[in-house]
Amino acid sequence: MAGVWVIAEHRDGAFRKITFEAASAAKTVADGLGAQVTAVVLGSGLEAACADLGKYGVSKVLYADNADLAVYSTEGYAAAVADLAKSGAPDVIIFGASMQGKDLAGRLAAKLDTSVAVDCTALKVDGGKLVATRPIYAGKIYADVLVTGSPQIATLRPNVFDVVETGGSAAVEKVSPAVGAIKVKQVEALAEEGGKIDLTEATIIVSGGRGMKEADNFKILEALADQLGGTVGASRSAVDAGWRSHHDQVGQTGKVVTPNLYIACGISGAIQHLAGMGSSKVIVAINKDADAPIHTKADYCVVADLFDVVPALTEECKKLG
Repeated sequence: MAGVWVIAEHRDGAFRKITFEAASAAKTVADGLGAQVTAVVLGSGLEAACADLGKYGVSKVLYADNADLAVYSTEGYAAAVADLAKSGAPDVIIFGASMQGKDLAGRLAAKLDTSVAVDCTALKVDGGKLVATRPIYAGKIYADVLVTGSPQIATLRPNVFDVVETGGSAAVEKVSPAVGAIKVKQVEALAEEGGKIDLTEATIIVSGGRGMKEADNFKILEALADQLGGTVGASRSAVDAGWRSHHDQVGQTGKVVTPNLYIACGISGAIQHLAGMGSSKVIVAINKDADAPIHTKADYCVVADLFDVVPALTEECKKLG
């Protein structure tokens, strides 16, 4: 067994949470295969942080310290990982289903002439092969799929897999994969104002829909999110109305999220929206329409006017500190 590889994702010199989730999931898969976990780190100035990946089940780190890879590019990263995979021959390669992970996994699968299971919510080993569970038909059904080809590639839905610390440190090996000519380069990165938590990584999301009536009313959702330590999302109808940016959109044509708590305010619950947040651990629906589809998906339903409920809920949160 050549083992299980995890493609690490980092930002501003630190690994993202999805990397630790992917490493922990990879350790479970590797145990089932009788193999070890190797992390692939592409970037610059990350050597000190690489050994810490051993805390999450990684035995070895292949670190490419290359200034051309300091900032993510599809061309450069795909070429580098493909070059390493052709010589290292991993059995399984795991990514986080982030924007970067989904972009890179597909390109890598094409380069290696294999296939990829995307947005997986569970992984298991059966007969020496990786079997992945993923949603289909807009999340109405979950299917177990066997990835054909080698290596088997999978992307993991953020916030679904637990981060498990196993202790220890990883051996770091410096590598120099072929990168080739990078034709498209990032010249500037514009950070979200106010240091807002990315929806795909948020553990608490307060979302608003058509029932918010206007953009200014999202202030009451922002106040509640601030008290809960969460972030604000929106349905497609709210985004289409110009009340929130597309960056905030949750749903099939927006972002797929899996927070611990999802509070849907004035959202009817169209199937496209449910496909984006249906895997949330706890769902609270606040909607004065008792027949709104969102109530069939929610763990807790509040049939009332959100403009009465949300401010009152915010005040109660303030009392709790």
